[in-house]
Amino acid sequence: MLRLASAALAGTAIEFYDFFVYGTAAALVLGPLFFPSFSPLAGTLAAFGTFGVGFLARPLGSVLFGHVGDRYGRRPVLLASLLLTGVATVAVGCVPTYGTIGAAAPVLLLLLRFLQGLGLGGEWGGAVLLTAEHAPEGRRGLWASFPQIGPAVGFLLANGMMLGLSASLSDSAFTSWGWRVPFWAAGLLALAGLWLRRSVEETPQFRALAETGSRADAPLAEVLRGHWRLLLLTGGALAVGYAVFYAVTTWSLAYATERLSVSRTVMLACIMAAVAFKGVVTPLIAMLGDRYGRRPLCLAGCTLCVVWMFPLVALLRTADPLLMTLGFAGALLGMVTMFSVVGAYLPELYAPRIRCTGAAVGYNLGGVLGGALTPVVATALADGSGPAWGVAAYLTGVALVSLACFALLPETGPRALRGRAEGAGGADREKETGAAEAAAPV
Repeated sequence: MLRLASAALAGTAIEFYDFFVYGTAAALVLGPLFFPSFSPLAGTLAAFGTFGVGFLARPLGSVLFGHVGDRYGRRPVLLASLLLTGVATVAVGCVPTYGTIGAAAPVLLLLLRFLQGLGLGGEWGGAVLLTAEHAPEGRRGLWASFPQIGPAVGFLLANGMMLGLSASLSDSAFTSWGWRVPFWAAGLLALAGLWLRRSVEETPQFRALAETGSRADAPLAEVLRGHWRLLLLTGGALAVGYAVFYAVTTWSLAYATERLSVSRTVMLACIMAAVAFKGVVTPLIAMLGDRYGRRPLCLAGCTLCVVWMFPLVALLRTADPLLMTLGFAGALLGMVTMFSVVGAYLPELYAPRIRCTGAAVGYNLGGVLGGALTPVVATALADGSGPAWGVAAYLTGVALVSLACFALLPETGPRALRGRAEGAGGADREKETGAAEAAAPV
């Protein structure tokens, strides 16, 4: 399990490195380089618009790679998604700016960002199912949390490289070529990830489906026909996690450097400290999910997000590094309390034959609802000299919607499923959860 979980974590970290390095570049340099005729605010909005295209592509990637995962296995998804994202990220670092090739520059940027999102949309489902379907029932939450550590590791890699370059290069050198280096480095990371995943075994649940001829012919059609309500609820439930994460890591970076005159280096350091905290607590919270259930932790995390968004903006407004880091850490604690357990929670909601598609589409739908719009909306709402209370209100509203969605979802932890099986029988359990096959190993 440790070897499998490490391979899943490493690949996910590399893919999220590719995804996050674009977000940091969008906050710092892409606006002036690719949209020079715009005002500073409009240029930032345009750069965040290309950032959002990656989220729009992620559900399409989850449909494409989910079909591959449910028809041909989880392992091919792990390799193909990593290769696609790595190639697209290296290519971003090679795109000439607007001053060199004109309008073709932002068009190429948009296309490559779309391909990045397509690859990442497939990555999560394959990586999570690799661990969740191999894991013993009582530790499924812990092992399935390893891919959830990947985003924190990828973010620290991406921003650590940006921070080092920002601190060591002059502004002109960083703007000229320094920002491209992290994109080029993605090629080496992708090769390392492919080497780590080359010997990963197919999951026992998929092998059983293949041997019995029980694979879904059209997994997306099955998900939409039989589980559309579950799909919408999971997308809505996860939206707040994405909204909070990208408000902290992307919008606040642009806001503080442009409006509060905080140095780029200080902001990157504050955000990285909070994300490192998030990564450390992920497996600890996941173990609580194995003991007390997935849904209670999701509800607790949402509640923390509801009450913390206004303090987050107030602490950010101080421009004090320690207070800003405290605000970021509190927000990410609410986010990770939910996301540490969703690696086990979402697959348990779906039957094995449609699990790769259902779990991945639900997860990435949350990314569209919460991640694609947040930097753009937050930047527009913060257009003024006072505190960004509009941003706090927006994030609080998203958190309330997610809280309502989690309240409507069933529990899937081992104790809850055993209780349903003993108290109601298989047919009643199917009626209550809409996914009775999902939790128990084949």
